[in-house]
Amino acid sequence: MPHYHTLGIIPHKRHTQFKKPGGGLYSEELVSTEGFSDDYSLVYHSHPPTKVLKIDEPFKMAPNIGVEHNMQHRCFLGFNIKPETDYLKSRKYVLVNKDIYISLAAPHESMTTWFFKNSDAHELIFIHKGEGTLKTMYGNIGFSFGDHLIIPRGITYQIEFKGSDNRLLIIESFSPLRFPKRYLSRSGQLLEHAPFCERDIRKPEVLETHDQKGDFLVNIKRDDLVFPYHYQTHPFDVVGWDGYHFPFALSILDFEPITGRIHQPPPVHQTFETPAFVVCAFVPRLYDYHPESIPTPYNHSNVDSDEVLYYVEGEFMSRKHVEQGMITLHPTGIVHGPHPGAVEKSIGKKETQELAVMIDTFKPLKLTGEALQIEDKTYYLSWLED
Repeated sequence: MPHYHTLGIIPHKRHTQFKKPGGGLYSEELVSTEGFSDDYSLVYHSHPPTKVLKIDEPFKMAPNIGVEHNMQHRCFLGFNIKPETDYLKSRKYVLVNKDIYISLAAPHESMTTWFFKNSDAHELIFIHKGEGTLKTMYGNIGFSFGDHLIIPRGITYQIEFKGSDNRLLIIESFSPLRFPKRYLSRSGQLLEHAPFCERDIRKPEVLETHDQKGDFLVNIKRDDLVFPYHYQTHPFDVVGWDGYHFPFALSILDFEPITGRIHQPPPVHQTFETPAFVVCAFVPRLYDYHPESIPTPYNHSNVDSDEVLYYVEGEFMSRKHVEQGMITLHPTGIVHGPHPGAVEKSIGKKETQELAVMIDTFKPLKLTGEALQIEDKTYYLSWLED
């Protein structure tokens, strides 16, 4: 997680009386992880955040599994996911296992009349198209093309889009998303060799305090169900907070590539890690500078992971016919590598302008019915000579 941050007004000491100017006390909330044993934040509400008016019947929000056991290279045309008005309905699961849900979304409209809290998973929302504001009780974060929005489990939020043409890649992780350990000092500072630093982390800035009573709908996701909770007070009635547990943004455009004389392995592109998968960023960079280097990746076998590559924009030296929003899946146990002619074509090239997000999972991924609807079913044949 990022370092300590605070916004608004807070008392001098935690767990002490914090008096309102007109009388009464602000209501303190401890938002903690791993019980009381890891990162936390202390949040101060205008009203107790416990006042529930009613709870509607839950509705299902679960992956529809289409292929349980995949042993084939796959390709999915992500921009074929049809736009939807509702943010939750727009989220289409494509690849899942017990550790991670990967979905695509093309929401038309902002969340203006309700809020969302994922109590199942931590979320990484990659902004492929669109711009706007992520709103939470911790404050607002503006976002645009290329941003990773990290929303830890249990944070209530709204997304306000500036337009209707929005494309999102969403990762739901059932364990926390952290920066790779090799990037961090013993005290948690990002080190000199890391491809990004604290200056690149955009924390909540504008704290909007909504001291309001009424009927506020918060859709809370748990166990693949969404429970519609109606609260008497606005979820964003916070006057101040401090701690280490909060949402933040990191742009793929601020990732500084690590290059070398010969081809560098994928870990140099890593942005986040969990015990179950890693996330990487492929960005514009100079190619290898050994006089006999081969810029394309070598053939390789993933014996411990499924590899997912989400193509954002630019040319890819190892692939033919790449489109924006395309997803490729290369499963454990099958060799994959550059398409025919890509090695020869890459020799002598000086740089690449590619942008992509890679996800390597340590357990096999299942395909959903939605994924099968947007699949290029001939992809596994694409290594044959033309």
